[in-house]
Amino acid sequence: MDNFRKRPSHSSARQPIAGGMDGFVSSDRFKGQGSISFRRHEDSLPPVNPTPEKPVDDLRRPEGFQPAAQPVIQPTPIIMRPSPIGNPVPKERRFGRQRGRPLSTGIRPKRRWWKVAKRSLIGVGTVAFCAALFFAIKIYVIQRHVFRGGGSAPALAQTIDISRLKGEGDGRVNILLLGIGGPGHDGPDLTDTILLVSIDPVNNQASLLSIPRDLWVKIPGNGSQKINAAFAYGKQNSKAKDQAGKTRDGLKLLDQTLSPVIGIPIHYHAVVDFAAFKQAVDAVGGVTFNVPEQLYDPTIAWENHNNPVIAAKGNQSFNGAKALLYARSRETSSDFARGERQRLLMVALKEKILSLGTFSNPLKVSQLLDSLGNNVYTDFGSGDLNRIYQIAGQIPSASIVSLDLVTPPHSLVTTAPINGLSTVVPKAGLNNYDEITSYIRNALKDGFIQQENAKIAILNGTDTTGLATLKSKELKSFGYNVTTVGDAPTKDYTRTVLVDVHNTKKYTKHYLEQRLGVAATSTLPAGINAGDADFVILVGSDAKTSQN
Repeated sequence: MDNFRKRPSHSSARQPIAGGMDGFVSSDRFKGQGSISFRRHEDSLPPVNPTPEKPVDDLRRPEGFQPAAQPVIQPTPIIMRPSPIGNPVPKERRFGRQRGRPLSTGIRPKRRWWKVAKRSLIGVGTVAFCAALFFAIKIYVIQRHVFRGGGSAPALAQTIDISRLKGEGDGRVNILLLGIGGPGHDGPDLTDTILLVSIDPVNNQASLLSIPRDLWVKIPGNGSQKINAAFAYGKQNSKAKDQAGKTRDGLKLLDQTLSPVIGIPIHYHAVVDFAAFKQAVDAVGGVTFNVPEQLYDPTIAWENHNNPVIAAKGNQSFNGAKALLYARSRETSSDFARGERQRLLMVALKEKILSLGTFSNPLKVSQLLDSLGNNVYTDFGSGDLNRIYQIAGQIPSASIVSLDLVTPPHSLVTTAPINGLSTVVPKAGLNNYDEITSYIRNALKDGFIQQENAKIAILNGTDTTGLATLKSKELKSFGYNVTTVGDAPTKDYTRTVLVDVHNTKKYTKHYLEQRLGVAATSTLPAGINAGDADFVILVGSDAKTSQN
């Protein structure tokens, strides 16, 4: 290499290399060859004293490269970079400052604030995307395990298809809410709570109806028993291989048992165990409402820190554990009083869930989803639940009607011992639910029948006495507005005739056509005066066998 070139042996004296030092050569030799300049700058480095020449005798040594007398310590390489003022600046001198900024030159490059903003936006966007993905996956999983679908309510659609309204009651959305003990409890599938949630999306109304768990009923295929056993029997006798299938069979048997009692369709179901209820209340941060009277129950005091006062009178706040005790207690009060407490809790929970503070908090939403996913069965679809949420948000909690079967003037049931059991039976007689059915149908009147409130005249066109009165009683039980009951001018009607006088009440017309089994006409028979009626029904002899 040039830097270690052999020195000529015939030279009598050695001259120092200009501008260099032992082992290095001047940078002038490498100009234009891409080498790094080591030229001194008089204004930044102190002058170097030249080394005095030595006589030839001081340099006697064999030819060729020889190591120095003293060990040569190789300096740490200094990486140089161009300086804005032309001087190289060592890399290690940049410690503690932003890369690319000159040292004490007085010159500052422009701040690249837009790069910082861009990186921040990318970071925020990434976090938001990850959060959205997390909730999307969670909702998908919950939809598969909780929102399985299977239920249907025509009135839930934003644009209602009238042809899907099968009969009176389809103008509402009826949800049967069941509370069970669940795993770890005695009788885990006995329905401790049977609550009918009925929503009228046509008139923005809602009602809660408690069905007594001790109501004595006929359970198809299982004889007579308390109604709280119907769901359990259905699951127990199910031939389904999975729990979801067994639950569906349990609900099917309960619907068959309950249908003769309430007389209205059930569109959706939700089965909630104690753990789900407790977790749901905790997930929304508890509920607060006005307790009408003190609840004292020493039988469950051990679950309330040995305090027999489960809830004091007045405005009270409940966490999940306390809310569950308040809903379950029945030893020191009646089953009817417990139903009222459960309705109060449901309204308070609805208010809290729909509040802005709950749904704007991702943690609370996540906790709610977790509690649903682990301990709830429904036959809602995810779209159904979204629509119910929209409708429920338009119904003030203060306007939700609380219904039961014991409060006058609708005191329709009483307690009675049967086979050594404390039961609830109709006052009209064992298994006679006519009064209960009529009351429920009118209290939960079809939204379209209520909205149109069509006036109906019923005339007997046969020789059978009282046929018009029977038909009037039937229609009134569904909430129809029957204004006139009488006889037709002639008694030769073999088939019932339905006359739509004004052709302005399409939903009532649809329901009456289905119930009577005839198509409406707009022409009144001779001698019939409709008066102010919207519909005239001429009862024929074919109606004798269609009283149910």
